[in-house]
Amino acid sequence: MARCFSFTASRDWFYRYSFFSAGLRSVTTDLGEGTIMHCWVPKTHNNSKPSLLLVHGFGANAMWQYGEPLRHFTARFNVYVPDLVFFGESYTSRRDRTEVFQAQCVMSMMEAHGVQRMSLVGISYGWFVGYSMAVQYPQKVDRLVLCCSGVCLEEKDMENGLFKVADLGEATSILLPQTPDRLRELMRFSFVKPTKGVPSYFLTDFIEVMCTDYVEEKRELIRAILKHRKLSDLPRITQVQAAVVVKLFGN
Repeated sequence: MARCFSFTASRDWFYRYSFFSAGLRSVTTDLGEGTIMHCWVPKTHNNSKPSLLLVHGFGANAMWQYGEPLRHFTARFNVYVPDLVFFGESYTSRRDRTEVFQAQCVMSMMEAHGVQRMSLVGISYGWFVGYSMAVQYPQKVDRLVLCCSGVCLEEKDMENGLFKVADLGEATSILLPQTPDRLRELMRFSFVKPTKGVPSYFLTDFIEVMCTDYVEEKRELIRAILKHRKLSDLPRITQVQAAVVVKLFGN
């Protein structure tokens, strides 16, 4: 029996409306070679204000992660909020799954919108992408704020028991939940005080709307983060402005 109402779809519509109300518009950019990037951009770019790029982490789409704090930024910045590749409305037919490729896609999209210099905020997976952007384009990324960031993450950390999950497969099944129980685990890991007693109906609705597209591609993104990763190989940021690394716990 078809669902007549989706709480998740309704919430997604609310976020979309709030982005429009904040002075942003939804735009897709064709980067060529089968890559399409979606981004929320200012309806009118104000040359007197600096540009701020907000890069999301794993989850639904960019709107869900930046919907609440968005209003704090739009008065002072030209705000750009992209969907990373395989999230929201962004995708590619290319096989590259590294954060380096994600960073190149985001920068190409920003250049297509005429933005040559920017500050950047990256959350979780967005940290990896944002850091890579700062390394590859030091002349374009002025300031960098990294939230919930795994600065010292190495491939061996999983094997050494640093995380509360047994292996990468289990971590992936939680980050990309396909059942209500897995989504509950993700909520427990993500929030200091996770909401308890959420009915499976609502969790299933969220999964069906937000967690069923590009599942295998997202698994490949997660695998690519840890593959051969060593702290000694982490490139240094050379900008005059020091990177600000913020560790946030919970919501």
